[in-house]
Amino acid sequence: MTRPRISVCVYCGSRTGSRPAYTEAARATGRMLAAKGWRLVYGAGDVGLMGEVARTAQAAGAETFGVIPTHLLSREVGKRDLSTFVITETMHERKKVMFMNADAVVVLPGGGGSLDEFFEVLTWRQLGLHDKPIVLANIEGYWDPLLAMIDRIIGEGFADPTLRGFVEVAPSVAALETLLTKRLG
Repeated sequence: MTRPRISVCVYCGSRTGSRPAYTEAARATGRMLAAKGWRLVYGAGDVGLMGEVARTAQAAGAETFGVIPTHLLSREVGKRDLSTFVITETMHERKKVMFMNADAVVVLPGGGGSLDEFFEVLTWRQLGLHDKPIVLANIEGYWDPLLAMIDRIIGEGFADPTLRGFVEVAPSVAALETLLTKRLG
């Protein structure tokens, strides 16, 4: 199989969250990826926002690449009908495979796992290990406290101001599409 022109890694919740806007944003992201001809790279779950993005992307004709560790196969209901379904031994391996198969990273609303994934790719960017776009899909201001914390980290002298420039923010899926199209072509 030849690799698609562009692949976008989407980190998001294994739950849907409390607001319907989060689910709609996940679905809109799946539709947008398909409409652009971009491949979805994600955590291979069929639950929460992960499942919403994947099912919608698939229904709209997108190629899907999912990566899940063995210990989450039942918990996240591994979605085996993806274009590519990879099972890893560890979470670390999962994150590496997802990142290495993507041209950009998008973070939809999510919990601790999404934060872990976000901070890992942000740290790699800060260290100069990659220059891939990292975009927070700030649906209904979900990531505002995180952005304030990043600004505080900089303000308190724990990071260089360039850190903030490594994170792009899209308040909607339409803005996300515009931003990714500009950065990826």
